[in-house]
Amino acid sequence: MKKPTKGNGMTVGLDLGDRFSYVVVLDGEGHVVEEGRVATREASLRQRFSGCPRMRIALETGTHSPWVSRVLEGCGHEVVVANSRRLRLIYKNPSKDDRVDAFYLARLARVDPALLSPVQHRGETAQKDLALLRSRDALVSARTQLINHVRGLVKSVGSRLPACSSRAFPKKVSDKTPESLRLGLLPVLEEIGSLNDRIKDLERQLQVLCEQSYPATKLLRQVTGVGPITSLAFVLTLEAPERFLKSRTVGVFLGLVPGRKQSGDSDPQRRITKQGDHCLRRLLVNAAHYILGRFGPDSDLRRFGVRIASRGGKNARKRAVVAVARKLAVLLHHLWRSAEVYEPLYQENHRAGGRGKAA
Repeated sequence: MKKPTKGNGMTVGLDLGDRFSYVVVLDGEGHVVEEGRVATREASLRQRFSGCPRMRIALETGTHSPWVSRVLEGCGHEVVVANSRRLRLIYKNPSKDDRVDAFYLARLARVDPALLSPVQHRGETAQKDLALLRSRDALVSARTQLINHVRGLVKSVGSRLPACSSRAFPKKVSDKTPESLRLGLLPVLEEIGSLNDRIKDLERQLQVLCEQSYPATKLLRQVTGVGPITSLAFVLTLEAPERFLKSRTVGVFLGLVPGRKQSGDSDPQRRITKQGDHCLRRLLVNAAHYILGRFGPDSDLRRFGVRIASRGGKNARKRAVVAVARKLAVLLHHLWRSAEVYEPLYQENHRAGGRGKAA
């Protein structure tokens, strides 16, 4: 495919594929001047887009979008990464194909890039460090599935295994598995033990990463219930506190606020949107469970959640946990941005006082 030879004002729609990506180029008047395919490889993309006049290039979020957007920006172009979850025009199109998707991306980017609900990808370093967290999350998920598999098989023959932590599971239950299942379950228990070792090694690496590369995590770990994993996930996902002018918007970014479908007099209560990073949202919810649990120390967060749970109702406890998780996200962003010393009972004891600065 030839490079564009016309001047500025061109808009490109790039539908990313695993092997090839479809390209549609519009001129300043919205006419299609070029279209074709390019290999989804760094060398091919650089060859295709280097040396061209500056263009606006629109592409959707996906597996390849982070590195592709960096390559295209390095070639001197304006890159708009569209939020694929909000592009009904594309993902619900009955005549969907690569060419049509690229055409719609180019059209929308030419008219108004805001229609694409653009997202900002994290930097290359943050993406690399976040891979450690993602790997740990995958190993923990695999371990949970194996433990559930063992417990389910044992229940199917009329026995039960004792309650214990995931790390103690292989040793605690190895002698308590029924003889009829021992041959099949021992390899699984060995694999769970191996996963425990790998998860422990990753957690050591994450601890070192927090101390050496992300000192801001120390500010967040002032809050009881927030450890190295949660604090690092928070810092790497948000990447910079300046991205959010108000701390309250962090809850919206992480999908911890109810959705709305208001029309006329109808404004029904809806579930949280669950947008944003699901791993960080889950970690914040786990921290909220600890804060509201029996070992959670007295704090403004705990009292806030207890008040909501005390209102009663079928889902009062669940609403309290989500509310505490949302408030925790706001608090963590505030501590990160202001570098303040965390006071668990600030609202109770220092309503009129000033806040100290961390040394």
